[in-house]
Amino acid sequence: MPQTAEGSAEVSSSAASFWYNLNRINEMLLSRFPSEVEIPTRLSTPRFSKTSLVRVSKFRHTYGRVGKKEDCYEGLKTTRLSHDGSICAVNTKFIAVVVESAGGGVFTVLPIQQTGRIPIGYPKVCGHTGPITDIKWNPFNENVVASSSDDTTIKLWKIPDCGLVDNMTECWKNLQGHLKKVGHLEWHPTAKDILLSAGNDQRCIVWNVASATAAHIICAHSDNILSLAWNRDGSLFATTSKDKRIRVVDPRTEDIVAQGEGHPGSKTSKVIFLDNRRLLTTGFSRLSERQFAIWDTDNMQKPLMQENLDISSGILTPYYDFDTKILFIAGKGDGNIRYYEVVEDAPYIFYLSQYLSSSPQGGLGQMPKKGVNAQKCEIVRFYKLHTMKDTIEPLSMIVPRKSELFQEDLFPPTSGVTSSMTSEEWLSGMNRGPVLVSFKELMQNSSAPVGRAVSKEAFACESGMPNNSMLFDSYSEVQRRVPGSIRNIMRLSGSDFEPFLSYHGEKLDDEKASDSGCHKTLQQCESFTKYECNRFSREKLNCQKLNSVNNNHSHLANGTPGTEDELRKAFVVHSNEIKRLRDTLAVKDLLIQELEGQLGQLRLAKNIINNARPIERVLESQ
Repeated sequence: MPQTAEGSAEVSSSAASFWYNLNRINEMLLSRFPSEVEIPTRLSTPRFSKTSLVRVSKFRHTYGRVGKKEDCYEGLKTTRLSHDGSICAVNTKFIAVVVESAGGGVFTVLPIQQTGRIPIGYPKVCGHTGPITDIKWNPFNENVVASSSDDTTIKLWKIPDCGLVDNMTECWKNLQGHLKKVGHLEWHPTAKDILLSAGNDQRCIVWNVASATAAHIICAHSDNILSLAWNRDGSLFATTSKDKRIRVVDPRTEDIVAQGEGHPGSKTSKVIFLDNRRLLTTGFSRLSERQFAIWDTDNMQKPLMQENLDISSGILTPYYDFDTKILFIAGKGDGNIRYYEVVEDAPYIFYLSQYLSSSPQGGLGQMPKKGVNAQKCEIVRFYKLHTMKDTIEPLSMIVPRKSELFQEDLFPPTSGVTSSMTSEEWLSGMNRGPVLVSFKELMQNSSAPVGRAVSKEAFACESGMPNNSMLFDSYSEVQRRVPGSIRNIMRLSGSDFEPFLSYHGEKLDDEKASDSGCHKTLQQCESFTKYECNRFSREKLNCQKLNSVNNNHSHLANGTPGTEDELRKAFVVHSNEIKRLRDTLAVKDLLIQELEGQLGQLRLAKNIINNARPIERVLESQ
């Protein structure tokens, strides 16, 4: 039952009187027995607020703010495959999302400022022959992204600064060593070119990306690995597995440092490091209650604390901000995100609040700390993948402050963009923490869009975009020059903005329509249709078809697949060609329907004008 104002005031006054009487008794005992009784001079009151017994925290009023419609990404059909890896990865330059595909794994990469509706034919990264299970950006090279797949391979891709200009099928490096599906990837937090992977072959492999070789292979698990995470300095990593055990492993000695029984539920469990010593796990109880727990790696017999949240089937994924010590817990299919403050002493964690939404989330991508907007006191930014609609929206977690100055307590020194050691140094046994830099200096000195709002034109100049920066313009900016029906045709066809620039007609006024105007509009529609059909069918379709065939079959001697891998690639190419042809037919049908409707409207307007002229002559004669 909620307390009233009178009830809360009564509780506060009773608590104050209790401490007052207790201190009075203490003073009386000291005055009567100054030497026999050892009593502290004054009992200190716990640090609670005056109005209610609530812990004081500067993050207590943190709230979530959803980005505007023009800041969202629309038209991306994210994958519907159920796996536990990350399907959305974000850094300060790009956002990578795994999308629906047939015949292989595909993900697309967008410049972070290219918001709005994404065209249907936008380029993709399509080099895997199986579904993609995880994607992660290199923290020290924001143009390199790693992807794992069911085809047992890990591929590294180099994305140009201007983004994708065509479908990318050839990877930068290909890492082969797992015998079964590769489920999880994690880059080393401090060493350069070190990547950790885990697969269904019950093995964890530490890769030296510079030489594209496996530096260490850890065979310490007896069942499938469900999640993995590095500690703060990268000296250890932790895993959860299907046998319901938590393991802490030294990757260079390939030994298990600590292990214990984890969550007893049969569903997926996740793990992250809170620091170099403590772990946080999420999972399920025997009664399918969702729960989380904090562990000490020195004693894994029982958790330091454990808390049940609710009963639901969605897998809980933890996200942790090392700078502010704020923990976010989001469930797949949930509409809310809970957040907590982590402390060093018992009870180790305090509940702050939760972000509530009616739209369920299919996944979240977390922006690195150097990419948040410090001017708005944004401590964390997520990119939420909607399950009910093909939309990705930014979600900012903001601490309200009245002052517009830089808040040093909210933005302490954070991890920079440089590694603290090379891969050879780490493999030789060296351990170093991350290189911390001042967030304020990072904002002032960085030319990238870090911690500040950047216009689309400025971003195009900074990232080396070509002259076709009109791609960043939204459809509403071109709406003044192009009729709505033609704009819908262009939107459905997913083509570029060239027809917008070459279209020189102006919108006619219905009240002053004439025969010459109708004839002019008909000519413009016919010329536009001829241009669009010819360009789409000849230039876009045929050129992409020839390029894809040349790129994917240049390594074949006679143009026929000779191995199973080549046969799979050929299957992927032909499947994409069939899908492209079907999309072309659908676009042409829509073009025909739109133009037939326009012709009908124009004929009707012409008939109305012709029928109105005799009536006007009769009225004038009278």
